[in-house]
Amino acid sequence: MKTHPRDPARVLPRALPPHLLTLGAVCFTVCAWASAFVSIRSAGAAYSPGALALGRLLAASLVLVTLLLLRREGLPPRGARRGILLSGLVWFGGYTVALNWGERLVDAGTASLLVNTGPILMALLAARLLGEALPPRLLTGMAVSFAGAVVVGLSMSSGGDGSTPVLGVVLCLLAAVAYATGVVAQKPALSYGTPLQITTFSCLVGTVACLPFAGQLAAEVPRAPLSATLNAVYLGVVPTALAFTTWTYALARMPAGKLGATTYAVPAVVVLLSWILLGEVPAWLTLLGGLLCLAGVAVSRHRPRPRRTPADAHARPPGGYEP
Repeated sequence: MKTHPRDPARVLPRALPPHLLTLGAVCFTVCAWASAFVSIRSAGAAYSPGALALGRLLAASLVLVTLLLLRREGLPPRGARRGILLSGLVWFGGYTVALNWGERLVDAGTASLLVNTGPILMALLAARLLGEALPPRLLTGMAVSFAGAVVVGLSMSSGGDGSTPVLGVVLCLLAAVAYATGVVAQKPALSYGTPLQITTFSCLVGTVACLPFAGQLAAEVPRAPLSATLNAVYLGVVPTALAFTTWTYALARMPAGKLGATTYAVPAVVVLLSWILLGEVPAWLTLLGGLLCLAGVAVSRHRPRPRRTPADAHARPPGGYEP
């Protein structure tokens, strides 16, 4: 496997196998992104969607640029710049604003369930544009998860006055489209630059795209409670600067469709956190849709173990890893 000169796989101790590093990166990303839905819901009471997006990206850019300078990684190669530009505009910019707006209208758990339909589109785009395989178990899992998202949408559209929840559902689904598009755009760029380079400059592009909201941010910061501002900073440091870096690290080592399927675990963590921290519990029909989403990822990730002969056992090197 090709590695970059400053790739984390060369910096971390060799005692940790590469597949464990990738697994750790995926787990950290899932937990950090789950906490983001709760923080957005909390900070969104004081900050408008655009202002919160800009504040989050400014904090993330500061952390990422500092890390980039410390590691002396410099500018990304020319071949990575198209993917960085598209990812920064669509994912870091568009996704963040759409999700912030959507979470003003629906609870954190529901928003996470809807956004995590993104891997369905991600797998289809990756198959079409990147030539990745679509095995039957992945297609089946995506179908089950999509059915779960439909159930969530129906449960929201049948509550309240009807119009506001539907708008929230549409905005969260728009965020899912932006998420999938951004990931597929990032994948080819990672063959040219390091995960930190791709994340940093994508974040900078998203920050520039959100600069029109600078006036709103400047007006809202003095009026916002400290807890909301701290949530905005947290969103920039952990779910964006750190988690997007671990995501790109894993994306460089896994197919985009397969990695995207792992994020179906996010809604379960979000529902638990929003119940504990915000007192929000989705309706039973919404929870049913969430369970279908999780069942879909379980199906897509399941791989039956082939029967091994004694000769196979001897042929496989100790500690070997099958991707």
